Amino acid sequence: MSKNKLFLALLAAGVLGATAFGFYTLGRQQAAPQASEIPSAAGAQAAGDKKVLYWHDPMVPAQKFDKPGKSPFMDMQLVPVYADGGDDDGKVSISPRVQQNLGIRTAEVVQGSLASALTAVGSVAYNERDVALVQARSNGFVEKLYIRAPLDTVKKGQVLAELYVPDWIAAQEEYLAVRRMQAGAMDGRTDGSMDAVLDGARQRMRLAGMSDEQIRLVTSSGKVHARISISAPANGVIAELAAREGMSVAMGAPLFRINGMDTVWINAEVPESAAAQVRPGDVVEARTPSLPGTIFKGKVGALLPQVSAATRTLVARMELANPGGRLLPGMFATVSFNPAAAKAVLLVPTEAIIQTGTRSVVMLAQGGGSLLPTDVETGAEANGQTEIRKGLEAGQKVVVSGQFLIDSEASLRGTSSRMGGSMGESATPGNDQASGKAPAKTHHGEGKVEKIGKGDITISHGPIPSLQWGAMTMGFKLPANGLPRNVEVGDSVIFDIQPVQGGMFQIASITPTVKPANAGAKP
Repeated sequence: MSKNKLFLALLAAGVLGATAFGFYTLGRQQAAPQASEIPSAAGAQAAGDKKVLYWHDPMVPAQKFDKPGKSPFMDMQLVPVYADGGDDDGKVSISPRVQQNLGIRTAEVVQGSLASALTAVGSVAYNERDVALVQARSNGFVEKLYIRAPLDTVKKGQVLAELYVPDWIAAQEEYLAVRRMQAGAMDGRTDGSMDAVLDGARQRMRLAGMSDEQIRLVTSSGKVHARISISAPANGVIAELAAREGMSVAMGAPLFRINGMDTVWINAEVPESAAAQVRPGDVVEARTPSLPGTIFKGKVGALLPQVSAATRTLVARMELANPGGRLLPGMFATVSFNPAAAKAVLLVPTEAIIQTGTRSVVMLAQGGGSLLPTDVETGAEANGQTEIRKGLEAGQKVVVSGQFLIDSEASLRGTSSRMGGSMGESATPGNDQASGKAPAKTHHGEGKVEKIGKGDITISHGPIPSLQWGAMTMGFKLPANGLPRNVEVGDSVIFDIQPVQGGMFQIASITPTVKPANAGAKP
């Protein structure tokens, strides 16, 4: 019997111990969550320490609200924007690990010069400054023609034609007659009057078109020379031939046009966008398929002040030496422009530039994962490098891959540097007319003025059915001509609004609500 009592006592002790252990364990499990609530509360308090700047709809970031609630644009709650949330100036923060996962690469803004890679195709033409025009100096007849076809090559001094000039005969005979009268004087003396007559006869030969050399020939030979030999004044090619044997010519009539071949022009088409890289005096090198391996060097003579409406190109005129006359008019030539050494400029990879159509933007890396959209002014471009004239400094880093994703994030935050215009414009109900020619639609509402700022007014308004808005407090842009003087904070007002660019709404008209005369009387 004592053994049974002992067994029962031990069993009871075991049950009590197990029960005590169970309550102990349960107590710890219940106590653990309570203990874990302490850091959570601290974290919540830390999150609560952040100052909320405003609430907004991420799809219409330009519209700001001073209270939380449902978005009037989308079926979603408004999102708070904190003072340290990176919204200012469009700054976007991305951790280095996420940047690595997105494949975001950066490059440094460096200082250097752009190597020219500009080439253009042109054609060879005569140098119009190296032209000799041969004309008839007197009325006459072409008796003999030695050059009978255009494009014949001539040398300087080569006889081109012989002309018979009747007007010369009378002038030469008069001159010779005066000389004979002077020589046949009985006393062998001249009284000076014959010298004057002789000079007059010599002048009449000059007026008839005779050169001094031809006059000396008449004087030395004492014979009449009624024919003249026309010689080439320079080496070149007969570009125009207007004389034929037997034809009569008048004084001043063109007979031959001779183009020199010592130098030629190459007229090359330069794209309008690259015209700034070409300047008069720049050294060029020309190559032509007809002379493989031969390089002709010259300089840019002029950039003609005319743009082709069809090809959007300008004509650059180069003057090149043509030894041996191997470059012929009409030949095609490839011209490489080698401008003088350019000054050092800021350069970034061309792929870092985001072209919006109206501006050029780069994503500037500021350290610590912060990225900032920055407007830049670009210049020349060559070999994958673009000149930056304004907006960056040497040593800064810009994003060269993944920048479109970052810029999209910046656009959702309503930054001033977002691309392609305002996103909120397309997401705003009733705003289709804002970008068109038709006037924007107005919407009517009633509410109370909560705050008046420099450029905006905050109103707690009731529902606006035309926009499917519920009652809320939100800000509007002030009217273009300002608020009426009788509108103050705390006034009940009726107002009309209309959409403007950026997803915002502007007060079109606003009027205080007139209070009844007995509004303040007690019943």
